[in-house]
Amino acid sequence: MAKSGSLSIRVVEGRALPAKDVSGSSDPYCLVKVDDEVVARTATVWRSLSPFWGEEYTVHLPLDFHHLAFYVLDEDTVGDLAPRDISGTSDPFARVFWGSHSLETSTIKKTRFPHWDEVLELRETRGTASPLRVELWDWDMVGKNDFLGMVEFTPQTLQQKPPNGWFRLLPFPRAEDSGGSLGALRLKVRLTEDRVLPSQCYQPLMDLLLESLQGPAEEDTTSPLAVLEELASGDCRQDLATKLVKLFLGRGLAGSFLDYLTRREVARTNDPNTLFRSNSLASKSMEQFMKLVGMRYLHEVLRPVISRVFEEKKYMELDPCKMDLNRSRRISFKGTPTEEQVRETSLGLLTGYLGSIVDAIVSSVGRCPLALRLAFRKLQRRVEERFPGAEHQDVKYLAISGFLFLRFFAPAILTPKLFDLRDQHADPQTSRSLLLLAKAVQSIGNLGQQLGQGKELWLAPLHPFLLQSISRVRDFLDQLVDVDGAEEPGGPACALVQPSTIVREGFLLKRKEEPAGLATRFAFKKRYFRLSGRDLSYSKTPEWQVHSSIPVSCIRAVERVDEGAFQLPHVMQVVTQDGTGVPHTTYLQCKNVNDLNQWLSALRKASAANQDKLTACHPGAFRSGRWTCCLQAERLAAGCSRTHSAVTLGDWSDPLDPDAEAQAVYRQLLLGRDQLRLKLLEDSSLDTAVEVGPGKDSDVLAQQRAATTHLLQVLDDLEQAHKEFQRRGQGQMAL
Repeated sequence: MAKSGSLSIRVVEGRALPAKDVSGSSDPYCLVKVDDEVVARTATVWRSLSPFWGEEYTVHLPLDFHHLAFYVLDEDTVGDLAPRDISGTSDPFARVFWGSHSLETSTIKKTRFPHWDEVLELRETRGTASPLRVELWDWDMVGKNDFLGMVEFTPQTLQQKPPNGWFRLLPFPRAEDSGGSLGALRLKVRLTEDRVLPSQCYQPLMDLLLESLQGPAEEDTTSPLAVLEELASGDCRQDLATKLVKLFLGRGLAGSFLDYLTRREVARTNDPNTLFRSNSLASKSMEQFMKLVGMRYLHEVLRPVISRVFEEKKYMELDPCKMDLNRSRRISFKGTPTEEQVRETSLGLLTGYLGSIVDAIVSSVGRCPLALRLAFRKLQRRVEERFPGAEHQDVKYLAISGFLFLRFFAPAILTPKLFDLRDQHADPQTSRSLLLLAKAVQSIGNLGQQLGQGKELWLAPLHPFLLQSISRVRDFLDQLVDVDGAEEPGGPACALVQPSTIVREGFLLKRKEEPAGLATRFAFKKRYFRLSGRDLSYSKTPEWQVHSSIPVSCIRAVERVDEGAFQLPHVMQVVTQDGTGVPHTTYLQCKNVNDLNQWLSALRKASAANQDKLTACHPGAFRSGRWTCCLQAERLAAGCSRTHSAVTLGDWSDPLDPDAEAQAVYRQLLLGRDQLRLKLLEDSSLDTAVEVGPGKDSDVLAQQRAATTHLLQVLDDLEQAHKEFQRRGQGQMAL
């Protein structure tokens, strides 16, 4: 039985942060650490004291972690710290606290770019639960040292009351040393710890879930899917939708699952204008399905245009209330431009970008994944069956465009960082341009039904272009659903990492086996990597025919590397063993900490079944005849740091885990078990109190009662299985 822990984090926004730049502003970003290991980093929001990030992460981690911490930092384009001394530099050092013990690093004088690369070891009395706190200080010869800020959470706090809201960033735990407010950070954190049973334990539940897809969805009230839909609400609904989509996707039945939810949604909708407009389980499931299977498609369609907007940085504004004539001065050759001149220039720029976006979308039918096209085809048919009249002829288009344009393309244009289209958030001017483009794409997705309505009448100059695009979008949607085919063959094995499945790919910097005297940083060469269930292959370019590879079956450890090893950040190592048992290490540099964590996650999951994993390795590198981490002189010396096989950052590319997803569904169903039992008692009372004939009503009632009884029995069996495995685990610990 495997233990699993996941931490869902949403770093929402900051408020009233202190100014760290000479301009009176800051460039804030947020770091997330688990046991002093960076697991996530938001993008930087430039020139803002109240930044909005809105970034979500799911961190898979061991159940025995001690400390979760969030750090809000100001990014300097040339280096990690704010100047504290009158000389414009700092004398930084770090303090590490754990229980009653503390240690300090050395102080690095006159620098805003400190690099310690020091190992501090603290030991605490066993059984005492204490947070681990790392503080960064500026040393002063005269007066008090300057504290730079901190926020922390303990595992106990997360388990008892998951944080959700604003948390004050105090400059020091003691009030007398507060030195003023550092602002606030709005977070949403949820810790989930669970034990995943062997696959065979979940088979009865899986059988019930699969049976749900075959029945009459509109009348279903007792199947697991019907119960889950009734139970799910709020944030839980999105998480549940993701789990269910992955569960059925792994079996090649995602289309059937979405069709089940669509039938239920359509049957309950009387006004076609409200169809799929709420955040129902059906809407959330389709939204998550698009992200799971369509992200590569989204990137192919939108990335070229989004990149142009970021790189060209054109000033565009149609709203006279937001127009800044001084900022747009460069678009006029004769003095400050007039409002009309700014509007005309902005209109030309906007229609130019929009033209590229619409062209890319309407010509993308062949690149849209087959699974997505099949799901849209089923969706359109169900909508046509429910609303067949001529007065509802646009409903079949709106049902699809509502998802594809309003929930996929437009949000990606508005916040490209959240869809991995850019590494950084947009600056304020570019963000405004993206907002205007997203509004226009939403109007196109609505087929122009709301043009001229509402408060944004200043968008009227765009209306002619939008109306011209609508007919092209209708033709595109007709072509999109004009597809023949069935669900791709599936089965339980599809949920695992298959040899031919590409788990992750992208450019990385690879260190040569033998630097041959080159300087350390020049020993890294750019290569394009592809990770499949079979191997980690690499070549000079994606199209390069000749490539080398590392068999996944040979991987024994995948770990971070200390920055001091090569004086480079975001480096990881892949330790392998060949047939002779000799270890080999390949060093790879990623573009940022999130990219690093996602590669770590993918590599660790792909090699999860490997035997003889290393329990320790060297976080440094063997250079100049010794290890940079422990200074041992033997290249084959035993590792000096334990490996971390579980701390990973999840993303859409992670392999599917059917047992973990089934466990999450079971836990959600447990919340409704008492409700199911009460319903069963009511049905039984009704059957005995009222004489019911042998007609259709009695048959339906009997079927529902039998289905409820079966589901309750499956849940009870799973609960007993959990208790049995827990008893076994406690018995092993006692031995």
